[in-house]
Parts: sequence; C-alpha cells; structure tokens
Amino acid sequence: MRLVFLGVRCSGKGTCASRLALELGVPHISTGEIFRSNVAKNTELGRKIEQVFNNGKFLSDDLVLEVVEERLKEQDCKDGFILDGFPRTVKQAIEFDKMEKIDSAIYMDVEDEIVMQRLTSRVVCKNCGEVYNTELMKPENEGICNKCGCDLHQKADDLPEAAKRRIEEDKKNLKPLTEYYKDKGILRIIRCEKADLDVDILNQRIKDAIKWKEHL
Repeated sequence: MRLVFLGVRCSGKGTCASRLALELGVPHISTGEIFRSNVAKNTELGRKIEQVFNNGKFLSDDLVLEVVEERLKEQDCKDGFILDGFPRTVKQAIEFDKMEKIDSAIYMDVEDEIVMQRLTSRVVCKNCGEVYNTELMKPENEGICNKCGCDLHQKADDLPEAAKRRIEEDKKNLKPLTEYYKDKGILRIIRCEKADLDVDILNQRIKDAIKWKEHL
C-alpha cells in the first residue's frame, strides 16, 4: 500500500503514520527526518539543504523530489510506503504521480485549538532535534532530552502568536493539495475532535477509510 499523510504541523500525522506503517509492514518515510539526518551527517545532500535553510529559503521541488525518489529505491519500499511531509505542493504531487501510484491521501483534519495546544507545549532538543510535548509526551527528566541528554527548549515559532500564524499558513498551503487529491478521488479525511483522542481509534478510522484489508 502506498499512502501520503497530509495535515498541519502537530496534527498527529507523524504519530498515526508511524503506527500504521508497523501494522502494514511498510516504512514510514518522513522527509523532514531525511533532511535533518543528512544535515547531521554532513552529507553532500545535507550541505545543500543546510545552505538553502541558512539563506532563509525553501528547498526546491526538484531537490525534494530527488530525495524522495532516491529513498523509494531502497529495498524496504518494494511492498509500499507511507509518506509524511510530502508532497507539500501540487507541483510536487503531479511530478510524484509520474513516479508512483498513490492508493490514498490521508488528511488529518484537526481542530485549530487542539493544534495550538500541541504546538505551544512542544519543546525540542538543541542538539539532536528530538521533539517532546510537555502535555502529551514528556521527557523522562524535565528539560532534558531522553536521547542525548542535552537541554530542551521552545522554538520561537512555537510561541502562541507565531503558532497561530503557522497554522493559518499550513491550512492555506494545504487547500490546493487536498483539492488535487479530492479531484483524483483518493482523498480520505480523518477528523480529530479531541486533544486526547486515542491513536488506536484514529488509526482504525484510517484503516476503515482506506479499506486496508483489501490490500492485504
């Protein structure tokens, strides 16, 4: 099965995608993690990415597509994959359709208040980039990363005013993308009405929506 997960940041798409990937036996591929890993390892790709970010620019569609195409050539993707954080634009979606046939695009439709709560309680490791939530996914020791033991901090763009702007921007950017997949007949909308809604419940909704047993 080949799926893409869409949604604003902190919509829970990464959590649901990773859990569902285990059940389906396919890799959960986060483009953000690929980018961060390459930067941390100082690869040639990582240096390109870092240069773009340092100049305050966005990665080009061509570069993002190149990264995804290379990842999908790996052996673990032969039976399918779940993409998280890609595509971000209609252009990327159109070009990707030339490479792969997507079975469903899952849009995590979450109330703004829930996303705000998650964003404004998010803290990040200054060293390795590991993400925690002071309400839902606390570190073992307050202010300290479980993974590397370094200090955690709240990013400036996770503060309330900035977080509100980011949610609005995400929704604006997602609208043409969801319309694109709706027109193709493969958009599946998963609504999350409660901040504490169990991931297993959400994933059951996703499995029902994509009729996953037909693909087993």
